[in-house]
Amino acid sequence: MYARLRVYEGRAAATAGRGKDPVNEPMIRHWCEAMGDTSPAYRGPDAVAPPTMLQAWTMGGLSGHTDGTGRSAAYDEMFALLDGAGYTSVVATDCEQEYLRPLRPGDRITFDTVIESVSARKTTKLGTGYFVTTRTDVHADGELAGTHCFRILKYRPAQRTADAEPARRPRPVINRDNAGFWAGVAEHRLLIQRCTDCASLRLPWLPGCNACGGAEWDTVEAGGEGTVFSHVVMHHPSFPAFAPDGEGGPYAVALVELAEGVRIVSNVIGVPYDKVRVGMPVRLEFLRTDPDLELPVFRASEGG
Repeated sequence: MYARLRVYEGRAAATAGRGKDPVNEPMIRHWCEAMGDTSPAYRGPDAVAPPTMLQAWTMGGLSGHTDGTGRSAAYDEMFALLDGAGYTSVVATDCEQEYLRPLRPGDRITFDTVIESVSARKTTKLGTGYFVTTRTDVHADGELAGTHCFRILKYRPAQRTADAEPARRPRPVINRDNAGFWAGVAEHRLLIQRCTDCASLRLPWLPGCNACGGAEWDTVEAGGEGTVFSHVVMHHPSFPAFAPDGEGGPYAVALVELAEGVRIVSNVIGVPYDKVRVGMPVRLEFLRTDPDLELPVFRASEGG
């Protein structure tokens, strides 16, 4: 199987792709509002697009790329081969981006995607399968502007047995940039970074201020009040660890705007998933999901 999959390494996954729209100010504004990014670099006559929008300019939206610039036959063949062998599930694992030049309003985007690599068969807690990595080269008016590497696991789900360990929520990635946040959670404190140069608040934690670029910061503790700014309901795939009844969903995931003005992604509890609404007031709680993990969540009431 691995030998058959390796034949596809280096083959095109998409060729001569074209962004549906040029880089434009409305999309930049919507992105910055959603991310809470107030950097002046993304406004005014000399504005550039946030670098992390690199992939956004290549996406086809709900209707997809209808002008012949979608996935290649080789890409579809490779995934049909995996599906036919029983590797029918997929989960995104990570992405890497490299930025070579800023994107500016008016830039016309083109892109090419290649199947960069397929791993040997791996066994994970999710199941057994193959890691597939694609690399997209993004051009602006013909000039290479950045690359986007995206890796997924195409796998056959592991079969759970009656005596299997209870499902656990995924562990957060803790590094030197966010260790203080998780230390606060362990003390039942939701800590927000505050730039000591311009006093801007930021959450999630970052190594530098996205308003003025300052590297020094301290923290303030959130009071715990907030409202649902936006939300989605996760129906599939089913994760038993995310539901008290062990069925794994559906469950609500919300972007909560705290009274301090910053936003955090978390679960809304206390009401059925289909009762969560934009603008609903919520209150911070700390939920112990298993002996080794405690998370900040937000409780709402149906009368709220």
